[in-house]
Amino acid sequence: MTRIEALKTEVMGLTDTDRASLASALLYSLPATLSDEDEGIAEAERRDADLAANPSHGMTWDELKKGIGRDY
Repeated sequence: MTRIEALKTEVMGLTDTDRASLASALLYSLPATLSDEDEGIAEAERRDADLAANPSHGMTWDELKKGIGRDY
């Protein structure tokens, strides 16, 4: 068993609250994934403007669910 597998096994024995706390601490220890100075706001605004100008570029909630293969 690798060290990671052993840690996973041990962590799964923690309470939900303790696992969530650990997961949060681990995630916050990672470097940021967004490197934009505005944290991606410019891209979101560009996509919003594109959708406003071309509504046919969008999709319904049902189309999105089907596309990602999950049932919500």
